[in-house]
Amino acid sequence: MSEQEPDKHYQTSDIDNEVSHKRGIRSYVLRQGHMSDAQKAAMAEGLPKWGIEYQPETIDLNAVFGRNNDKVFEIGFGMGTATAHIAKVLPEKDFIAIDVHAPGVGNLLKLIDENELSNLRVMRYDAVEVVTNMLADESLAGIHVFFPDPWHKKRHNKRRLIQTPFVEQLLPKLKIGSYIHLATDWEEYAVQMLEVLSGIDTLQNTAADYAPTPDYRPETKFEARGIRLGHGVWDLVFKRVK
Repeated sequence: MSEQEPDKHYQTSDIDNEVSHKRGIRSYVLRQGHMSDAQKAAMAEGLPKWGIEYQPETIDLNAVFGRNNDKVFEIGFGMGTATAHIAKVLPEKDFIAIDVHAPGVGNLLKLIDENELSNLRVMRYDAVEVVTNMLADESLAGIHVFFPDPWHKKRHNKRRLIQTPFVEQLLPKLKIGSYIHLATDWEEYAVQMLEVLSGIDTLQNTAADYAPTPDYRPETKFEARGIRLGHGVWDLVFKRVK
């Protein structure tokens, strides 16, 4: 598929209705953040080219990208800066990035256009629904979840994305030998992440506990500011071994 051909005809006016569907406890709150004119334009022009529309059936990712390369699925990309960087430095891999927040989606679409990234597609939808209904088993070579909302108040901990039931739902989508990479700047959440991943017998830690930050993951401005203030950052990289 060429860079100019749309993956799907995306109706941007319908997106808010799509992501506001009801299910159980969500790991996010849908906020109406401010969008710049450039982000709005990127959303209108970019989603028909680079967007994947939600559908309640398995999708052929090789057909989406027009090639049979490794596929990496990222959940929650913020403003998309790190996502675009990773796609640029790893052109041999294809990336599917998903988030629900419009300003970030618009910004990532703008970065795709500016950097001419043909190996990156974007979804604006609930990741749990996409994992459940769209991803085939053993279709992914990697999963990235960087700095998910820590929901730091104890009464909100149940909203955290990285919990055993969801991870167990994610893992069959990985090919054996492939990896899941998590990162957080919230220490208590890092401890929970390590406990969750270590408790699943199909996974093996690539480090004694927390992993060195892989070269492909750039330091974000938010992360750099936290480090200057003395905050830690914890990466976890586990492989699916069976």
